[in-house]
Amino acid sequence: DIDYKGKFNLVTNVDRQSQRKIIEIIRSSFPDHSILAEEKGGLKSKKSPYRWLIDPLDGTNNYAHGYPCFCVSIALEKNKEIILGVVYNPVLNELFFTKAGKGSFRNGEQIFTSQTKKINQSLLSTGFPYSRGKQLENHIKQFRVFMEHCHGIRRDGSAALNLCYIAMGRFDGFWEIDLSPWDTAAGCLLVKEAGGKLTNFSGHPFSHYGKEILATNGLIHKQMLKIIKNPK
Repeated sequence: DIDYKGKFNLVTNVDRQSQRKIIEIIRSSFPDHSILAEEKGGLKSKKSPYRWLIDPLDGTNNYAHGYPCFCVSIALEKNKEIILGVVYNPVLNELFFTKAGKGSFRNGEQIFTSQTKKINQSLLSTGFPYSRGKQLENHIKQFRVFMEHCHGIRRDGSAALNLCYIAMGRFDGFWEIDLSPWDTAAGCLLVKEAGGKLTNFSGHPFSHYGKEILATNGLIHKQMLKIIKNPK
């Protein structure tokens, strides 16, 4: 069954079932922890500094249409700092894991961001906001300019996987707007621990509670930031 959270924003029974199971498992081991989850049903606690951020199915639109690009994303924060992240891609059977200060891993092997130094040699990724209007117009303007400066841009509908692919070097840069904390929480730590860089569009440190993200291998970050600030 498919329902709508917005005009173009879908939710399926798989989203809900996945979330219920994840929360059940977390609650069985950490009953005092808070939980922030995409499909409601989260839990607040004043007893613990820990909070889990859950996206039970990142790429719901893809899943609903049978397009094989979606994942489960789970992160753990302590006092609003991400300390643990896990992303699972069931299509390719890829499990991404990271822990603050311990590196990032794909199926048990450590991963690192790419060594691409020039944007004209890069492969980028992005996503479009559900909201239409000026936000979308600005994003398309950035998209057009980036297309003139890179090998290509992929828009595959899963921010969590895009960040995993930055962390392992499949992509060199990723930018998007209007995301939620559960979209980026695990992925941002994966990128950081793999040697990448994250900021907002002003170049300030990235927060998973913010609405803008620029994630790169670090080497092309300034080049991408320059275009985002002035897409001409």
